[in-house]
Amino acid sequence: MLSLSAAMKSYPYLIACPHCGCVYRLRPLVGKDVAQCGRCLTILYRSPPMDPARLLPLAFACAVTFLMANAWPVMTVSFHGLTHDVTLWQSMWSLAQGDTFLLAWCAVLFLILAPSLQIMLLTWILLFASAGRRAPGFIALMKTLRWLRPWNMMEVGLPGFLIAAVKLSGLLDVAVEPGGWFLVASLMLVLMITRQDNHWLWSLDSAVHRGRTHHA
Repeated sequence: MLSLSAAMKSYPYLIACPHCGCVYRLRPLVGKDVAQCGRCLTILYRSPPMDPARLLPLAFACAVTFLMANAWPVMTVSFHGLTHDVTLWQSMWSLAQGDTFLLAWCAVLFLILAPSLQIMLLTWILLFASAGRRAPGFIALMKTLRWLRPWNMMEVGLPGFLIAAVKLSGLLDVAVEPGGWFLVASLMLVLMITRQDNHWLWSLDSAVHRGRTHHA
């Protein structure tokens, strides 16, 4: 009978099929290779379409552009000589005044908080992975990233922002400010980074761990 410590032990160099439960050893893939389950043909993981060494600079760029998108005005609204700069936070605050309070909190959660946390966690993990090391709390962070993925609604919020700007332009003079362009850039970078298959991070982690065990 397995002891509790053995039963609770994790095996980051193994992967289980989410459908039939078959267990396989993680192997490096090259090019456009795909790892499939031999029993049910479910795709287990893919080779990274982007060189992992390029992900860290992209993550830093994504963090900077998203920060600037939240700090700078996203648009300027003019009406009869009166001009007003609008930031993301100002638009959320305006939504919170009245019956759309719940909508404002959902917008803050899905468009600002979830993407911010996702970017920070991924940058933290890639910072250590670039040095061939696991980040502190690696397993918990990876689980959190997987949980956050469906809550990132930037790809839905940005088209809504553009539609609102177009509709307002029929009534007011609307001009896109630097924050709006930073928002577009951060969305593109977020999509590029978060849509990557991150199984290679688990492989790197297990390789480092096995190497330390072998030398010990």
